[in-house]
Amino acid sequence: MSTVKYPINEIVSAIPEALSIYINQLVYSEKRKGIDIITLSLGEAFFDIPQFSFDEIDFVKGYHYSDSMGLPGLRTKIVDYYNDRYSACINGIDNVLISSGSKAIIYMIMRMVLNKGDEVLIHEPAWLSYQEQAKLSGGIPRFIPFDSDIKNIENYINDRSRLLVLNNPNNPAGWIYDRETLKTIYEICLDKGIYILMDEAYSDFVGEGESFTSLASISRDLEGIFIVNSLSKNMGMSGWRIGYVIAAEKMITKLLKLNQHIITCAPTVLQMYMERYFDDIIAVTLPQVKGVVEKRKRIARYLDEIGLEYLSGSSTFYLFISVEGLHVSTLDFCLYLLFKYGIAIVPGSAYGKSTSCFIRVGIGAESEERIKRALDIIRLVYVRQTTDTDYVNRRLKTNGFYRFGEDERDGR
Repeated sequence: MSTVKYPINEIVSAIPEALSIYINQLVYSEKRKGIDIITLSLGEAFFDIPQFSFDEIDFVKGYHYSDSMGLPGLRTKIVDYYNDRYSACINGIDNVLISSGSKAIIYMIMRMVLNKGDEVLIHEPAWLSYQEQAKLSGGIPRFIPFDSDIKNIENYINDRSRLLVLNNPNNPAGWIYDRETLKTIYEICLDKGIYILMDEAYSDFVGEGESFTSLASISRDLEGIFIVNSLSKNMGMSGWRIGYVIAAEKMITKLLKLNQHIITCAPTVLQMYMERYFDDIIAVTLPQVKGVVEKRKRIARYLDEIGLEYLSGSSTFYLFISVEGLHVSTLDFCLYLLFKYGIAIVPGSAYGKSTSCFIRVGIGAESEERIKRALDIIRLVYVRQTTDTDYVNRRLKTNGFYRFGEDERDGR
């Protein structure tokens, strides 16, 4: 056997897997064995979307490359949707770039605006890839605890602060940053030359009486901001991997270079399909989005009934439940529930240091009956403190799994 060493980039070696995806990989493995899993770990809602005919598009054309900015017709649909639904004032399609999912776009934005040592401010709870993408871009994540008022952001700003990342509505807390708060934050960041990356992936998951404000309706010239969204959440099409960014034209021009070198273009045939059926799909999914938000409200009332506490919020399809006082890590708690009871949830530690005593429960992929059954078991295990770490380790080993952070496939 060769003794030659093949080094890996130190930053790549140091970052962990995505914990939520690690959990879901275990879920997929268990399901392939025929084990029934109540899946509350998925970051999506399942909608009933009809299959519109591909005969209405030039399918053969979809085999080939297309505009790296995204198809002009689809970008027009996005501009119209934002202007009409969120009272934005986007000038035209030159303010929009489409790529293969919002994850790739967020990474490209960070690569574009960060130099080595620049700090990225992230308000917890925060989607777990923000901090790792910041590190991959040479940046240093700096966290704002979940119980800190974001209006006090100046307490966290220093000379190295370069980018603020917010998720509105927030995954997993479910709260919304209101218009006044966004205006205050924007004015502070504009004054100090700090970019804002606003992830609006859950923009339509807002209940009756609630008001979502897009940053595009506050910053009319889009100066210093990047608004990221996708088809994954609002339209229930996560598998298609189509996302987009709205920004000033000069910023889109620079992002285009990265998109050309990394992606080339988003899938042509899927863009063609969306251009043709955008309005039809929205007409089908929006009522279902509202149904999911109402379902979330009912599940929140059930949590009140059984005495489980959670962060306040009314949006998205997540509930962030407190399990403070656990005698084990939330990871072990979640793995025990998965292997012992067939319940998949995500540890709150995935969303920040200040939220390690929470768990994320997603209600978009299961019936209310199954969700309530799972919540009853979660409460019982939590209250009785019956998590068995030795059992978890045995199940991991027996099934050929590795413990998160100890990836044996890499020989670590």
